Amino acid sequence: MAQKFIKSQNKNSKSIAFGKYFATAVYDEKFITTEQIADFIQQQCSIKKSDIKAALDELGGAMKHFFELGQKIRLDGIGIFKVGFSSIGVNKVEDCSAATITERRILFQPETERVVVGQTTNKDGKIVQKYVVAKSLIKDVLFEETHENTMKKSSSSGTGESEQGSGNGGNTGGSTNGGSTGDNGGYNGGGGDGGDDLDKD
Repeated sequence: MAQKFIKSQNKNSKSIAFGKYFATAVYDEKFITTEQIADFIQQQCSIKKSDIKAALDELGGAMKHFFELGQKIRLDGIGIFKVGFSSIGVNKVEDCSAATITERRILFQPETERVVVGQTTNKDGKIVQKYVVAKSLIKDVLFEETHENTMKKSSSSGTGESEQGSGNGGNTGGSTNGGSTGDNGGYNGGGGDGGDDLDKD
């Protein structure tokens, strides 16, 4: 199994990448449901599907509870979640209040790990490992070209070189508390609908 992509040409004449071809992600039009996740987990362990589904159904409520307490949530193997928001700028400190908070969102920082990719030699002759920082959830994802039209294709507009932005990246926000730009939310659509706001802890 692999993440499917198609070859897509940038047709935006105002883009510096106009005419170039990019790998663009395509997705199945159907979402994986809680039921399917529970069924898959049941096949990987000894817990009953009904118990797994019950726990997953309660996850949203549990996360909301801790968000209301102003706490960050770390799910092992997945990443960190916390509340973020945008605020209207005001001239006087006394006018800055909860009433100036506008857009609310969830900030997600994927769990990462160091992956050794080889070795190199320093200037002093010492051999050291070369590594990259990979997101745990997707570091082993394979990619495969497809020509199927039954899958939903992400958009392919934007600017830039091979990592031109499109798709729905994270929110930037004017005056943002704890937020930043999206998590590489659209390498020419390769990020698709993902890319929630990335927060650096």
